[in-house]
Amino acid sequence: MPKKIKSRKSRQAKKVTLPVELPVTPIEDSCCSSQCCRLCGMSKTSKIALILGIVILFLVALNRGWIVSAIVNGKPIFRWTVNSTLMSRFGKQTLENMITETLIANEAKKENIVITQKEIDAKEQEVLKSFGGNVTLDEVLKFQGMTKADFDEQIKLQMLLTKIIGKDIKITDEEVATYRTNNSTSLVATEEASLQAEAREAILTQKVGEKIQPWFTELRSKAKIFTFAK
Repeated sequence: MPKKIKSRKSRQAKKVTLPVELPVTPIEDSCCSSQCCRLCGMSKTSKIALILGIVILFLVALNRGWIVSAIVNGKPIFRWTVNSTLMSRFGKQTLENMITETLIANEAKKENIVITQKEIDAKEQEVLKSFGGNVTLDEVLKFQGMTKADFDEQIKLQMLLTKIIGKDIKITDEEVATYRTNNSTSLVATEEASLQAEAREAILTQKVGEKIQPWFTELRSKAKIFTFAK
């Protein structure tokens, strides 16, 4: 039986179109190549240190005030020099004030004593009235060289002390009457109830002032305070 002869078409191999691979021309840069080689040869720790160094330099460039406070005729005044000078001149007193404020705040927290902004604002109005109502808060702040936030903080501190120390202070009606007689010209209120309250408040402030130093001396003696600044 004669063999079937396959057609020319079937005998031809099926052509497959292959994607054309574009030639890649290497970019030679001796400088970049050498730098890359050096980077590749660095340890992981060295690479991290290098990256951190770059980040730090970038941050310093953005925040030059962290390092240099001013430049005078090309000569830099470094921030640590400013801080050192301030610390040597005012640091001790400033630190003592901050320790005092912290101790008072801790004691108030322990006794659940809270001063609201509403109370602070009311006390500020009393302070302004004590000047006869002829000055504004801005004038008081300018005279004291304080900001509103600083003034609020001082008012709050005084009110905390008054509440902490004053809770055990007793004021009699006789003391109020005597105070009104001796200080009639300095009282601002005009109504009877307001005069009584103003006189009582003045007596309380006076008695608290007498007890602050011994109270604070005892409070500080019991506190654990470690100072490192010189």
